Amino acid sequence: MNMQYTDIGIDLGTASILVYIRGKGVVLKEPSVVAFDRDTNKIKAIGEDARLMLGRTPGNIVAVRPLRQGVISDYRVTEKMMEYFIQKALGKKTFRKPRIAVCIPSGATEVERKAVEDATYQAGAREVSIIEEPIAAAIGAGIDISRPCGNMIVDIGGGTSDIAVISLGGTVVSASIKIAGDDFDEAIVRYMRKKHNLLIGERTAEDIKIKIGSAYKRPEPDFMDVRGRNLVTGLPKTITVSSEETEEALKESTMQIVEAIHSVLEKTPPELAADIADRGIVLTGGGSLLRGLEELIADKTGINTMTAEDPMTAVAIGTGKYVEFLVGYKDEI
Repeated sequence: MNMQYTDIGIDLGTASILVYIRGKGVVLKEPSVVAFDRDTNKIKAIGEDARLMLGRTPGNIVAVRPLRQGVISDYRVTEKMMEYFIQKALGKKTFRKPRIAVCIPSGATEVERKAVEDATYQAGAREVSIIEEPIAAAIGAGIDISRPCGNMIVDIGGGTSDIAVISLGGTVVSASIKIAGDDFDEAIVRYMRKKHNLLIGERTAEDIKIKIGSAYKRPEPDFMDVRGRNLVTGLPKTITVSSEETEEALKESTMQIVEAIHSVLEKTPPELAADIADRGIVLTGGGSLLRGLEELIADKTGINTMTAEDPMTAVAIGTGKYVEFLVGYKDEI
């Protein structure tokens, strides 16, 4: 058994869970959805298989997301889900329990941290380190966080957006708001209902967001056919939606993220603020893939904004690397 494969980093996200194994990289990325049978209380499916059931299950089977807004809302199911993913990522042949680093939103309370820690131990960890999302995101985005230099990270996930100014390996100023990818979806659902009298599901809303969603005016609008239920007639109906409409639908949510960035900048010490103006703002997380978000933030703050190379996996990679960082750290002391 190769010893080095027992360090794991887990990005425990509201929308998806990513598992990073030291020496192998991100080995698993699945939606954090669990389907279980209410009658027998048995888990039917986990991950991608369960996601396909969202909004399409008979009465006795429910597909749930055990994490809401980056926080455990159903402890038992989360524990089972983590156990499943750890097993799946490692394969069955492990004798030693792994060391696991898990990342959580920077605004999580002590109780919420403890719940994550307990669930990770229950799922079979030998040691657990809890790390804050923005720090993991910064490491994953390739920023050297140990230097005395200010970096601003905006990590937009599924349930929370974390904004932090990082210097010397720690967070100087941070804010965590519960506006993120899921809220973008909900905003689209609301908009379609209000503007077009069309009822669509979460998954359809996510499709719209991914295909034509936009946070800033585009030179050429994109269009997409959307199917849903007409609220007036109660029958299925298809309409064409433009990217300009998504911009209108998402305006409120995206502006809340911009305002949070603004308030973090206001609280940042002047030396670090100068570094940020110089180096720019880095976006990570799946939510940062929304087109036009970079332009919107740059336009409203006047600071150059860029998205990390692989924003979806940055947090998972950073969490895994943090384990290595800690190991090296302990060796030096």
